[in-house]
Parts: sequence; C-alpha cells; structure tokens
Amino acid sequence: MSEIRLAAETRTEFGKGAARRARRAGFVPGVVYGHGHAPVHLNLPGHDLMMALKTPNALLVVPIEGKDEYVLPKAVQREAIKRTIEHVDLLLVKRGEKVTVEIPVHTEGELAPGGNLVEHVLQALPIEAEATHLPEAVTVSVEGLEAGASIHAKDIALPNGVALAVEADTVVLQVIAAQAAPAEEEAEEAEAGAEA
Repeated sequence: MSEIRLAAETRTEFGKGAARRARRAGFVPGVVYGHGHAPVHLNLPGHDLMMALKTPNALLVVPIEGKDEYVLPKAVQREAIKRTIEHVDLLLVKRGEKVTVEIPVHTEGELAPGGNLVEHVLQALPIEAEATHLPEAVTVSVEGLEAGASIHAKDIALPNGVALAVEADTVVLQVIAAQAAPAEEEAEEAEAGAEA
C-alpha cells in the first residue's frame, strides 16, 4: 500500500467555534494518538483527506512537531446528511509495527446455476499485518458454489506477512438459495389448489 502525504497543520484553537471555522476554511479537525504520545490536534486538508479515505486503511503521512509520522484512520465522524467528514481520529504507527485492521472481502466468479445468492456474513475480514504493508482487500472465488456452501476465514488466501485476527472457523461468506417471489408462490399454491 502506498503512503498518502497530507499537509496537516497543528491546531491551537479548540471547541465547536474553532472546529466550524476550520471546516469553513476547507480543513477537517483531527487528533493523533498512540505510542504513549500526548494527543496532537491537527487541521487536515478536507479534500485531500476525503480522497485518501476512499482507500480502506489508508496509510497517511502527516507532519507532527516537524517530523513526518505514519498514521492510520481509526474513527471518522461524518455529517449525517451531506456525509462530509467532520472529524477524524488517527492512530500513530511505526514502520514494522503489527496492527489489527479490517479489510474488505470481494468475490469473483459465477455461482452454480439456479439463482443462488452470496451472503457476506462478514463485510470485512479482521487481519493483523505490518502497518506499512496492509493489503487493500482480499478476493475470494465463488466459482461453481451451490446453495449451502460456505467459505471460512481459514479458506481465504492471505498475502505473506498477513495473519487472521479472527477464529479460523469463522464463516465469511455463504451461498443461499434465492427465495421465490411472493407472486410465484401464490401462483404455485393456486395451481396446487386447482389440481386438488
């Protein structure tokens, strides 16, 4: 995963009024914590942050006290209607440090014929990996699977240096039979009634 550099600046004003002024100026208030470091309050460029957060578990590089530091987004607060970023909590990480994150699970391939559906029991897979080498997602083949089949965490191939942070027997995906539409069921019942 590539690093995304953000030109953040240290925040000296606090409170709702200061946060509103920062947002009007195109910034997002944020706080960096971790490694026993005192929390550092930052203003981050709003558009750049929004673009960076389109990548799951984006590894960000921000200047803190004159030194570039690695951070991972830990919590993102969004405005309820416009979905703009209101505030972000960032976790300070070091090169080589192992972190636990969740990565999206994507599927590829066609299910067996019959109108079956893939149900994502887990929308994201918890993993442990080096902070500077986090995979963006995992892809699972569902080629030819029939209703009743399931894929467990242990069945998913992970890149080198990545370990599961969930029980190996946890169901991640399962294939379910498609439900008949209510109109079809009524038609079948009517036919059965007419035959009787």
